[in-house]
Amino acid sequence: MATISPIHALPNPLKQSVPPLTTSLLKCKSSLDSSIHLKPSNLSGKQRFVVSVAGKNQENISTFIDHKNEPDPEKTEFEEFLKTLPQKRNWDGRMLCQYQNNWFPVRDFQGVLSCQKNFQANETDIILATMPKAGTTWLKALTFSILNRHDLDESPLLTSTSHDLIPFLELDTYRDGQNPGLENIPFPRIFATHIPYRVLPDSIPGSKCKIIYICRNPLDQFVSHRFFLLKNRLQPEQDPLSLDEAFEMYCDGIHPFGPFWDHMAEYFQAGLENPDRVLFLKYEELKEDIVSSLKKMAGFIGAPFSVEEEKQGVVEEIARLCSMKNMKSLNVNKDGKWNGIIENSSFYRKGEVGDWKNHLTSSMAGRVEKILEEKLSGSSGLTFKNYFFK
Repeated sequence: MATISPIHALPNPLKQSVPPLTTSLLKCKSSLDSSIHLKPSNLSGKQRFVVSVAGKNQENISTFIDHKNEPDPEKTEFEEFLKTLPQKRNWDGRMLCQYQNNWFPVRDFQGVLSCQKNFQANETDIILATMPKAGTTWLKALTFSILNRHDLDESPLLTSTSHDLIPFLELDTYRDGQNPGLENIPFPRIFATHIPYRVLPDSIPGSKCKIIYICRNPLDQFVSHRFFLLKNRLQPEQDPLSLDEAFEMYCDGIHPFGPFWDHMAEYFQAGLENPDRVLFLKYEELKEDIVSSLKKMAGFIGAPFSVEEEKQGVVEEIARLCSMKNMKSLNVNKDGKWNGIIENSSFYRKGEVGDWKNHLTSSMAGRVEKILEEKLSGSSGLTFKNYFFK
């Protein structure tokens, strides 16, 4: 079997065991002979930040100063900028704001801006891009397993969620500040994002890093996202709108990280223009032929399966490990909450192709099909027709 260098889990600022990066830990008064800094550490697939004290005189420990009551210029600037943007309430009660022609949850928007402004991509980075509930959790598990296939029997996915192992840029890494300390992470790094292509940090399309994008039939994506948000109720004091009202907003492009047609079309076009840097996948195609899809992904990110690995069934073993049935059965995906607010179990509902038929009408499907025909007319080859009335 070919030797593959393992990918270390990335630090997740929301899961650290010491104060977040924006707290007084980084605003401490140190002596000239000592310094305190944070460095990421990987312990059995769990993300941690560890404090290291270095200096000539270890007895001169830094004095921590509480800055909780000091005004945060960055937060103030963000709040003022937010007031200038169009805002609407999403069907689940959360506020959305429109920025660069896309809609973002207000609670996640500061992370979007911070990421866009500050993230510096490395040419070995791998970026997993998706719309919410378009196959994100599965794509993370598959990519992590491809690059850590040296010991699938002891995979970190058995004890950690795929969201713990591969953090989101805007929802995790940059959510709480501009400098999450990524410079100490071993390469290659893997990040995920829901950010539309046009809003990505310039360093991503401007570098040689790899982007894997997975899209899903918008009808299934809408239904899956609705169930996900109804289960988690991120704005519990607000009553959610009806299915029909939510669908109207979706068709108008007013939904988290939407419009859905722009999100898909821009990544699709990027894949046409730069096929060596952007791999565009369809959720439905992964379901139809996961083995071929895994081989395509592995080759794209520079970790192709060897002939010996294929003979040993490594590709099939990754498919089995990351299957909906297996991942849903693991205790780590049954219990607990991601980032303290999202039920881990809510990431695994059905994962089926065509489940929209159990919830939406044929006239709704016809409306979305018409929207796609109109909006994607310039995206040659991007179609979901086979998944609408199949």
